[in-house]
Amino acid sequence: MQGAMIELLGFISYLITLYTYVVIASVILSWLMAFGVINSYNPMVRSIWQGLHAVTEPLLGPIRRMLPNMGGIDISPIILLLGCFFIQSVILPNLAKVLA
Repeated sequence: MQGAMIELLGFISYLITLYTYVVIASVILSWLMAFGVINSYNPMVRSIWQGLHAVTEPLLGPIRRMLPNMGGIDISPIILLLGCFFIQSVILPNLAKVLA
């Protein structure tokens, strides 16, 4: 039973790593669209943006609502990434120690 839980924690860590890549890709794509490097009216770009937005917005939205208005600067992805890294480096290893 404990071995299965350790494997589950490893899988959760893998999913968090994958999600951090998705958040970074979403941030980079939003910058490229904002600076006009990529045409946001292109159907392929629009579909990728909608997919990334659908995956990241459920966690970024509440973070944005809690943060004060900082003008044009959005630091919610940084806070989300810090939270993901905290879960990966502090919470999951401590859970693994408890289960071992």
